[in-house]
Amino acid sequence: MTVETKPRRRLEAQREVWGQTLVELGAKYPDLLVLDGDLANSTRAEVFEAAYPDRFLEMGIAEQNMMGVAAGLAAMGFVPWLSSFAVFLTSRTLDQLRMTVAQPNLNVKLGAGYAGIMTSKTGKTHQEVEDVAVMRALPNMKVIAPADGPELRSAMYAMMEDSSPTYLRLTRDPTPVIFDEGHTFEIGRAYVVREGSDLTIMSYGPQTTRALEAAELLAAEGVSAHVLHVPTIKPLDEEAIVAAAEKTDLVLTTEDHNRIGGLGGAVAELLSQRRPTRMRIHGWNDTYGESGDNDALLDKYGLSAPHIAEQARELLRSR
Repeated sequence: MTVETKPRRRLEAQREVWGQTLVELGAKYPDLLVLDGDLANSTRAEVFEAAYPDRFLEMGIAEQNMMGVAAGLAAMGFVPWLSSFAVFLTSRTLDQLRMTVAQPNLNVKLGAGYAGIMTSKTGKTHQEVEDVAVMRALPNMKVIAPADGPELRSAMYAMMEDSSPTYLRLTRDPTPVIFDEGHTFEIGRAYVVREGSDLTIMSYGPQTTRALEAAELLAAEGVSAHVLHVPTIKPLDEEAIVAAAEKTDLVLTTEDHNRIGGLGGAVAELLSQRRPTRMRIHGWNDTYGESGDNDALLDKYGLSAPHIAEQARELLRSR
């Protein structure tokens, strides 16, 4: 599916949209509950708490227990949404998530805030860069990483109509809005956000904004970049990915995640079986981060638009 987009001046924080959309969904779905791990102020689950105090459960700093409670509630027909940081929902609760949610295939939604590098100077302890690798390896688990506020809002509505356990990857700080408010997200669908012919750049989350910026830099040099936004990392839109590889015969994946096990790995696995294609996998260079301003960290760890553009140039030179 092709969607015309362009980076805009307006910025929006995904955590703000997440809190507001939970309230909207709460009005429509009386079985929706929110379980918080003592982070409602940071994740903005406090907005739901204010609107529906009887449907908000403060679980404290006990994420393993929160996951077990969510599993029990889901087994009783409720739809629990968990509010915590990505690093806690993946690393701290993995055993409970695997045994009590993923294996029985229960309808639990994981609102994983503060994912990736933009965590407001919390440093490497809170910068979750392994979560996509972990979550996509769990049978029954779906993995979604919206680009911006409008796509996040639409994705949350789609998640409520789907009964699978789902990991929703969210960033903390405001990022550019690239989709219109009428954008319709579909689970398992990728979106062409820029047409091009020389190489394909694939990404997800706010990294897609930087991919689009990199495409603009390349365009100034006469390079036509095709940009495919892949907000559902599991299940993949296999046909869209294969079609994009067919179109340009060169694929660059870029993500705010370890380059091992993320979107790059998923695309390589797919293309190696269906359409072998020369590609590069770009992301965190198998390292942990540090505390700092977002722009400084994006530049230091090679995730900014100029770095993506340079990766594209190297891939083009390898043809």
